[in-house]
Amino acid sequence: MKKLPFFISIPHGGTETPDEVKERICIGQADILEDGDAFTMDIYDVSADVRQVLKANIARAFVDLNRAEDDLPPENPDGVVKSSTCYSKPIYLPGQEPDDALIETLLTRFHRPYHRAIGETLTRSGTDIVLALDCHSMAALGPDIAPDTGKRRPLFCLGNRHGKTCPMETTHLLADCLRQAFDLEESDVTLNQPFAGGYITRTYGANPVPWIQVEMSRDLFLRQPYFDRETWLIDSSRLRELRSFFQAALQLFFKLLQR
Repeated sequence: MKKLPFFISIPHGGTETPDEVKERICIGQADILEDGDAFTMDIYDVSADVRQVLKANIARAFVDLNRAEDDLPPENPDGVVKSSTCYSKPIYLPGQEPDDALIETLLTRFHRPYHRAIGETLTRSGTDIVLALDCHSMAALGPDIAPDTGKRRPLFCLGNRHGKTCPMETTHLLADCLRQAFDLEESDVTLNQPFAGGYITRTYGANPVPWIQVEMSRDLFLRQPYFDRETWLIDSSRLRELRSFFQAALQLFFKLLQR
């Protein structure tokens, strides 16, 4: 089967702790998983179906690949090198927060290579990618640092910066395909609420390839009966099921694009 001309970015699916910070942190593995997009590689990595998938092993708690290099604490505790988790828990021991040298090391090892890979994919000679998707998961309820704190979120949110990074017609079409593939109601998939698209979507969208940020609610997999919060064990068959739904949505989307 010919691969679909899509580019999938999964920047927050990693769980690794860099050696440079292991002796400086005060959070555990559960905090690391909760701060990132746990298990999204299992759902969104459809390498067999699409032209390119880019993913990173680094945990979002330590380097957020969906932030600008100069987006740093203390101005933004949820910046490119974070000082606290999205649930306002300090990441580093007192006095052990990353200094300028460590920040530069983390950016050099993790942030810049990811963005260099995006640029190389988009500019590679002969590429025919027609759409890029920056794929994430979102808490079912808005966390402490979010503008929608405590509010129930939809099952999917598609962000295109209100039409700036991808045409609205294309984004609506993808929303319809997600509804059909996942058997969802109209209100289960929203556009630009609560997320209109982060740094990756904003930076690369429509330059020249259209980009959409995809946010899937963790309520689809990080809850009973699929998930045990005490052990962080998850039903792998549920992840495979969600991946198959995502694959079906992309196949339908491309078919309709060609009409």
